[in-house]
Amino acid sequence: MKVLLVEDSERVAAFVRKGLQEGGHVVDYADNGRDGLFLASSERYDVMVLDRMLPGGVDGLAIIEALRRTGNKTPVLILSALADVQERIEGLRAGGDDYLTKPFAFGELSARLEALVRRSQATDFQRIIAVGDLRMDLLSRKVVRGGKTIQLQPREFKLLEFLMRHAGQVVTRTMLLENVWDYHFDPQTNVIDTHISNLRHKIDVGFDRLLLKTVRGAGYRLSVDD
Repeated sequence: MKVLLVEDSERVAAFVRKGLQEGGHVVDYADNGRDGLFLASSERYDVMVLDRMLPGGVDGLAIIEALRRTGNKTPVLILSALADVQERIEGLRAGGDDYLTKPFAFGELSARLEALVRRSQATDFQRIIAVGDLRMDLLSRKVVRGGKTIQLQPREFKLLEFLMRHAGQVVTRTMLLENVWDYHFDPQTNVIDTHISNLRHKIDVGFDRLLLKTVRGAGYRLSVDD
């Protein structure tokens, strides 16, 4: 699950990020409304967690309203210290899908996010991705090839998901940096090579057909073609 967290409290943000990342989820984070709106508008997320009151001139409800006006249907859980019934009503009417007041238990937050993602899957979520005999379940985060379960670290899972979604295409290093690591840095860094090598060892070693290829001077391609 790829989650956007927009929360100005460092303590709350650290608490939520730690719990989600330990659960194997990828978390993008912003501590103000302006940056939160930019991320929400420019990236694809399975679910968003937005604080109701945010610095930066853009609050949580403004983010939701802006997204809904553009047709973005990503489910949103609103976090807020405002427990008044009218505040919850305003949040839901603005386009929020759920509302959780502070303080809260992480277990409840996690369960609510899973429920929101399940509901969204009923209409537009592709749960299973497959390339040849390699299958990825995006909900259970299980990867299987030829009946063998493959254990992946969170970043490896995200890398493989991106490659599988672009199966048959050449994926450049820049594309990987921008979509898997979510930031820009020197494309000559060996972080990509290291992760590709580890991923190739896990999904290809021991199988008759190699799926992950290096395209010299261009990037990488995941495909069943020789």
